[in-house]
Amino acid sequence: MPLLHKIAGVVVVCAVVLGLVLPGARRGDDGNEARRAGAAEAEPVDAEKAMRPGPGATPAPSAGGASAAPSVSATAPIPAAAPAAAAAKANELGQVPVLMYHRILDKAEQSLDRSTKELYDELTRLAKGGYTPVTATEFASGRIDVPAGRHPVVLTFDDSTPGHFALDANGAPKPNTAVGIIQRVAQENPGFRATATFYLNKDMFGLQGADASTGLQWLRQHGYDLGNHTLTHPNLGGLSAGAVREEVGGLEDEVVKLTGAHTGTLAYPFGVAPEKEEWAREERGRYAFQGMFLAGWRPAPSPFGEEFDRWAIPRVRSEGKIKENDCKKYCSTAWLEYLDQHPQERYTSDGDPRTVTVPRGLQDALDPQYRGMARVY
Repeated sequence: MPLLHKIAGVVVVCAVVLGLVLPGARRGDDGNEARRAGAAEAEPVDAEKAMRPGPGATPAPSAGGASAAPSVSATAPIPAAAPAAAAAKANELGQVPVLMYHRILDKAEQSLDRSTKELYDELTRLAKGGYTPVTATEFASGRIDVPAGRHPVVLTFDDSTPGHFALDANGAPKPNTAVGIIQRVAQENPGFRATATFYLNKDMFGLQGADASTGLQWLRQHGYDLGNHTLTHPNLGGLSAGAVREEVGGLEDEVVKLTGAHTGTLAYPFGVAPEKEEWAREERGRYAFQGMFLAGWRPAPSPFGEEFDRWAIPRVRSEGKIKENDCKKYCSTAWLEYLDQHPQERYTSDGDPRTVTVPRGLQDALDPQYRGMARVY
């Protein structure tokens, strides 16, 4: 096993021992502490990634989330939920799996790889289990539009490697890529939305020039989400403010040049935040994110809950119940089993993006800004 993977594995185990990651522990996570412990992501450093200068700054939108309802008194009664929401046993304060993938290959070669069969099987499991994908940008900003009774899931792919996306001669996604597999699962399972978020580095899927622009535009036009993962994938924890901004801003410049649009969220390389979070969060006129994602150890809290921190959203590594990095308890297979066994802890949609429905007794965990949207049953 490469030395970096061994080091990262030790970090994960230490985090577990310290109690950062306990199945069912839905309250009390300290976002700042999670950011400091973010090195749990065991991504390999990819020496093949080329470095090309960005094209220059482009104004970025302001950061911010979904429009919350007008503020209401904390003592005001919360209206009753719609009968359909109650029948669906909606709980929009439940946990949401944000799954973290790296290379997708016909056959896995390294510890973070997933084979095409493993990806197909996991996505099919999600579809059969009532999950509907939403993008990282939608989730971070609270724009969750999922049919009643279904559960949102966020699919994230780091490092923009060739196995994530490529088009064939007819302009369709190649079937053995992540996008091809997502499209296939969506076709086979009505209710499973074909979308995911791709966290880009400089070498975007191995595409060059016009092909890179065509590919990124295809993804955006077909409902996929583009995210920022820095130019060269450095550990931001050891960089100056200027270096952090050049890594984040340089990638953003490239995306804007190729697509005319900005990314919505940032995923820290190796899960490590810089010394000051604001260096990565926003640079006036260049980039401004809706949320920022860490590495994997637990499902994410609901964006409507008080414990949600859009600047430190946890993810779960996609992997079976293997010994490495304590995946028997803390990777995707284990967490999906846990949520199946504890459905009351899982986010279940009320089917109406204008309301936030929760079982009676949980309303005190709502972020106050969403109280005006709240419904109970």
